[in-house]
Amino acid sequence: MPDGTNNKKTALVELKDIKKVFHTDEVETHALNNINLTIYQGEYIAITGPSGCGKSTLMSLLGLLDTPTSGVYQLTSHNASDIDQDERARIRNKEIGFVFQSFNLISDLTVAENIELPLTYRPDLNKSQRKEMVRSSLEKVDLAERANHYPSQLSGGQQQRVAVARAIAGKPAIILADEPTGNLDSKNAQSVMALLDELHQDGATICMVTHDPASAARSQRIVDLFDGKIVSDHLVADTQAVAV
Repeated sequence: MPDGTNNKKTALVELKDIKKVFHTDEVETHALNNINLTIYQGEYIAITGPSGCGKSTLMSLLGLLDTPTSGVYQLTSHNASDIDQDERARIRNKEIGFVFQSFNLISDLTVAENIELPLTYRPDLNKSQRKEMVRSSLEKVDLAERANHYPSQLSGGQQQRVAVARAIAGKPAIILADEPTGNLDSKNAQSVMALLDELHQDGATICMVTHDPASAARSQRIVDLFDGKIVSDHLVADTQAVAV
């Protein structure tokens, strides 16, 4: 990282020499090549770059939705590059909160039920704890009065706020936001970005993939990808990117 101010902070995510190669027929595609990246607790980082540069692949690896071809991924105290599927699912459910571009809400579940669903797979939580976590997360996104509504009864902006509530309900170590404003108009996009700002100010660690320079500029740090490689990594306050 280009700044020494985070050296005393806790390294939440560490990627070391990560490669991801896809094989289709006789074609070998190097989606990620020698990725080295550290994300610190409480940091707000934006990953940017042109279409096809590896942003989504990197987000899938960070979210334990896919595995690297080689390299080491350390997430909190877990070596996430060397665990079985069940353990990956357990860690993913507890440590990672997801916000997707397409909201990914279940249409026949209420807002509260959508938020509670991932929590039902947590054996460490009882029903009353889950209900309280749902209530608290809805209050944080200012949608407590919509708990019993269905997704179809909400605007796009409200649905994305529900998705954010679902992401934060389980108190994850990190929030992964993949183009969180991609399906929203400018007004709702601003509202969701302001919500992410608030969560970060409250201590949340956020890693966001975005193609929008204005959204990226709201983060603390921007990592630029090109052809599967990190080509710059700089603090938003910096006037010039640091080539890597």
